[in-house]
Amino acid sequence: MASSFDKYQKRRLISSYFSVVLSISLVLFLLGLLGLLVLNTKNVADHFKEKIALTVYLKDTAKEVEITQLKQSLSLAAYTKSTTYISKEQAAEEHSAAIGENFMEFLGYNPLQNSVDVYVLADYVSPEKLDDITAEILTKNFVEEVVYDKPLIALLNDNVKRISLWVLIISGIFTCIAVLLINSSIRLSVYAKRFTIKTMQMVGATKHFIRKPFIWKSIKLGLIGALLAMLGMGVVLFYLNRSFPELELLQDRLLLGVLFGFILLMGLFISWASTFFATQRFLNLKTDELYY
Repeated sequence: MASSFDKYQKRRLISSYFSVVLSISLVLFLLGLLGLLVLNTKNVADHFKEKIALTVYLKDTAKEVEITQLKQSLSLAAYTKSTTYISKEQAAEEHSAAIGENFMEFLGYNPLQNSVDVYVLADYVSPEKLDDITAEILTKNFVEEVVYDKPLIALLNDNVKRISLWVLIISGIFTCIAVLLINSSIRLSVYAKRFTIKTMQMVGATKHFIRKPFIWKSIKLGLIGALLAMLGMGVVLFYLNRSFPELELLQDRLLLGVLFGFILLMGLFISWASTFFATQRFLNLKTDELYY
């Protein structure tokens, strides 16, 4: 009979430990994914910003040497990520392919202009900086005009700021939820042993002596849960990096290391703190209060 009861207690204990580890790993995994989103919000925003082209249209009177010098100067500029030169002939071919007919046969000449598409680095994609770049390029007398999508850039910058703010707010809320969920799981685990705690206290054991095994056990469970969460984050990050290599999710290894370290420390700290305060609560209860 005693053996059967011991097995039952052991199964309950293992089930309790499993639920704690599962709760910790799932919550930390979701928290880690949110952290990845926070860290890569700028990368995603920069990716879309750098897809916007600043188109420099050249006069038909522009000499070949002037065009070559302009391409070189734009390529070497601090604000440039890449440049693409499009001749008027190439532009005509692309336009004809887009509309499905050769418009030059109808017009009798090619009305398009030679142009240079300048893809600007994300830090320079703002209306003010692009206006300064445009003014600088227009100082060259063989440049006809410089065109870019001002409304799109203004909208993109506003949306990036708005999304970043909400991501930070949601991150803060989710962190609080994570702490509460892990704390609840560990408190339930300690609650199941409240009579053991009180028995040890009644035979003269100190509070530190009673807390120690509970805290070490919770730290081990927190470590296992954090490692499982980090493993899940690594799998998701690897998959996303393979699916969207242009986002360069693995580029900043230092920030990723900080995030994984934060998840590990969160698992350990919350486990320690939750166990400390849960055991302290039951240590301070009177014997007749343990039944409520």
